[in-house]
Amino acid sequence: MTADSIARALKARRSGTGWMAKCPAHDDHNPSLSIRDSDGKVLLHCHAGCAQSDVIDALKARDVWQPEHSEQSRIVAEYDYTDEHGNRLYQVVRYQPKDFKQRRPDGCGGWTWRKAERQVLYHLPEVLEAPIVFVVEGERDVETLREYGFVATTNAGGAKAHWAPQFTEALRGREVILIPDNDAPGRKRVMNIARALLGKVARLVVLELEGGAKDVTEWFDRGHSELELIALLDGDEVSR
Repeated sequence: MTADSIARALKARRSGTGWMAKCPAHDDHNPSLSIRDSDGKVLLHCHAGCAQSDVIDALKARDVWQPEHSEQSRIVAEYDYTDEHGNRLYQVVRYQPKDFKQRRPDGCGGWTWRKAERQVLYHLPEVLEAPIVFVVEGERDVETLREYGFVATTNAGGAKAHWAPQFTEALRGREVILIPDNDAPGRKRVMNIARALLGKVARLVVLELEGGAKDVTEWFDRGHSELELIALLDGDEVSR
C-alpha cells in the first residue's frame, strides 16, 4: 500500500509532491484530503477536520487501506442504534480481528465513518418499554441476553466510553441489573454507571458472574441457564 495506490483508488489529482482527493470520512464536495509519501510512510490529512483515524477507518471500509504484514479485517457483525421510534441513528460495526467502528447514514445510501452527534442506548425502544433492564458492556452480550428473553442494553464504545446523562434518563424509574465484564476496566465501568444511576432508578443490582467467564455470553456458553441468572440476583441489591 502506497500513497499512489490510495490516490488511484480515490481518483485523486496531483498537487505538488502529493495528491488531493475527496475525503471518504465525510461528505466531501471539494477535495480536502491530502495524500503523500514521507520516508516510506503514507501521510493523510483532511483539511476539513476529520481525524486521521476516521479517514483510515473509511479507507478500510472501502478495502483501500491494507497495511502490509497484517491480517485483513472483515466485518462480522453490524449493530443498529435507533431513536425512540426505531429510526436508525448510527451503527457499530464489529471486525475480525476484533475491532469496533461507528458509522452513520450519509443520506445518500452510504455511510459517514464518524461518530453520530446523538448517542443513545442500544435497543432504546425496548428499554423505554421495559420495567427491568440489564446493562452489559458490549452489543454481543446484549443480543445474548435478548435470546434468553431479557431486555438488555449498552452504550457504544466499550469499557472506556462515556456514560452520558441521556442514558441515565432512559433508565429512570426502572429496575436495572449491571453485569460487568470480568476485568478491571469492566468493573470500573459498572461502578461509574452505578454512581450515575443511584437515586434515579427503582432498583439497582450489580451482578458479578461466578466461574471466571469473561462476560455474560461466555457464561451462557459454559452451560448456564436463564434460571440460574435469575437465581443469582437474590441478595445482590445495591440500592432501592
